[in-house]
Amino acid sequence: MSDSQEFFEGIVPGSVSERHSLAMERIREIRDEAVPEEGDGDYFRRMAAFFLDPSYEETLPGRYENSYFDPAYAVRKLKEKGKILSFLAYESLNIMPFRAEKMLFDEVILLELFLEIYGMGDEATEESIRAAVKSFYFDYMDHAVTLRVREQIDPSMDFALNIIRNEDLSDPSYLELFGEYVDDDVREISSFLSTLPEEKIQAMADTFTEGFRKGFIAAGKDLSKKKTVNIRYELGFERVVKAAAENFEKMGLKTTLMRRALYASNRNSAYRVGYSGAVSNRQMEFDHRDDRAVFVDRAFAERKKEVLEKAYEEYKEEAALFAGPAVMETFGDEPFSPVNKKETIRMNGMQQKIMLELSGEMGKIVNRYIPGEERSFTIISYPVPKIGPRFKEIFEETVRVNTLDYDIYKDIQQKLILTLEKGRRVRIKGKNGNRTDLTVSLHELPHPEKETVFENCVADVNIPLGEVFTSPKLKGTEGILHVKEVYLFGLRYENLEFRIKDGFIEDYNCSNFDTEKENKDYIRENILHNHDTLPMGEFAIGTNTTAFSMAKRFDIFSRLEILIAEKTGPHFAFGDTCYSRAEDISVFNPDGREIISKDNEETEKRKTDPSFRYYECHTDVTISFDELDSIISVDDDGNEYTLIADGLFAVPGTEELNKALRDV
Repeated sequence: MSDSQEFFEGIVPGSVSERHSLAMERIREIRDEAVPEEGDGDYFRRMAAFFLDPSYEETLPGRYENSYFDPAYAVRKLKEKGKILSFLAYESLNIMPFRAEKMLFDEVILLELFLEIYGMGDEATEESIRAAVKSFYFDYMDHAVTLRVREQIDPSMDFALNIIRNEDLSDPSYLELFGEYVDDDVREISSFLSTLPEEKIQAMADTFTEGFRKGFIAAGKDLSKKKTVNIRYELGFERVVKAAAENFEKMGLKTTLMRRALYASNRNSAYRVGYSGAVSNRQMEFDHRDDRAVFVDRAFAERKKEVLEKAYEEYKEEAALFAGPAVMETFGDEPFSPVNKKETIRMNGMQQKIMLELSGEMGKIVNRYIPGEERSFTIISYPVPKIGPRFKEIFEETVRVNTLDYDIYKDIQQKLILTLEKGRRVRIKGKNGNRTDLTVSLHELPHPEKETVFENCVADVNIPLGEVFTSPKLKGTEGILHVKEVYLFGLRYENLEFRIKDGFIEDYNCSNFDTEKENKDYIRENILHNHDTLPMGEFAIGTNTTAFSMAKRFDIFSRLEILIAEKTGPHFAFGDTCYSRAEDISVFNPDGREIISKDNEETEKRKTDPSFRYYECHTDVTISFDELDSIISVDDDGNEYTLIADGLFAVPGTEELNKALRDV
């Protein structure tokens, strides 16, 4: 019996198993009913057949477009009810992970929602179906949110970890046990890793877990007070995850593995958080990105805050012992440009505002129980086979990029920092069609002998190494930031451009779609996360020219994860700073100087304004070295100190970085 079934047995009417039997019996009857090929009857018959024999087959490209999972097809077949019934179909995909994990209660309530809507018969309208769905998410919010909280911080929730510990990882068939979509690429990465010697797997795990440990040391945080760490990854890397969990155990940390969010009330529209399989159809994910609009209103937001607070209060001891996430990302997917469909469910302006406010309030709740100044994280990235026929070469090169010499980069980056600190602002200009002409304002540096405004970032929380970064001063930060092509959260942007005034985005555009409105909506939803504007939370100069050379040599820039891409040139992050919720912790560079640029004019408001909320986002936009003309630090007298000229590093002592740039 699963935790969710145990928790709710006896609270709900009738036993969970009895309710499940009754629901499945009725669903078999619906499947066998003779119904016309058109209309609601066809929808319910096909969905009943899906519940009896679920698979991801109908979501795959080529079949998706003729299934009720596709809102365009659903609207064509079902008229005004199509959007909401397509939402229900998409939610029904959860039946597979529910069954894999034996989450009988979760399966039962999903089946009962389907049967409730079926039972409305010909009287069903779009409004009545929507009302039933809203009631469902409101009634079961406590359950969904509590499970989500526990998965992250409670090591007794060990479904996935038990698979990794107990199954034969040399046989890819173990992947089917997770209940996630498993494609050939996931199987291939698992098979490939099974061929690597144990010492190679251990070295990968060591790099990953040491980055986490060093993050605590670098920030002066006490890891010994913590007892759990949450690993987030994509299926196929189980051998590395198993070794990493063993490493963490030696540090005194138990590993938790939480699945990507299943319930729409918990999902993030931009990306998956947790362990997950492959995405069966990226257009489907895009089509359903705003499904929360079905039930989002003020009552939903208040309920979500209430149950989140209750869940953390119930598990406050586990929360206090949580050290943070250790994230293993992947790259290599084919570039994806989504199609905008008028039939998709979309949040209106009021709902967007509600969700932004809710996100800020939820962040405050989480921070009360897991204070930012007491937790850390680490992130690393590896390629997957779909990157192309040279996958093995790229994998080996990525391992090398992830383990570059700390001391060499520490010394080179220190020289860049000292040059940057001669000025009060930095001017960045593009070339080769890149229209960037941007000035970034720097914080004052009253005591340069013991303080600094740039962090010397070597391999700890953010792997691979290779950047110096700061939180810019907003006033005086202005100009144009432009990139000809960039990939963010798996989405492609053409001619992405931001106009910056006093550190905030004043205007933005791209050339993905035919109309300016479509282009601006695309950016607002996926980069600004529905904020009217965002401040520049970070300015950085990437120094990992080895990663740049790798990307150029294998022609994989379009497939790089931002974690690596941000090290291949200057980058600018919009949203919160890198020090969000930890601004008051003393952080020092390897030279012993304290970093004093952890705040900006926006985050300073937290000290006096009780309504202050973080933006809960941080999106990096990188200018590649081959689109970069110059980076120059300028002081108050107009004296210039060149860091990069014609795309090459110009500071004495940084010549080593240019070798890789000249090789491509």
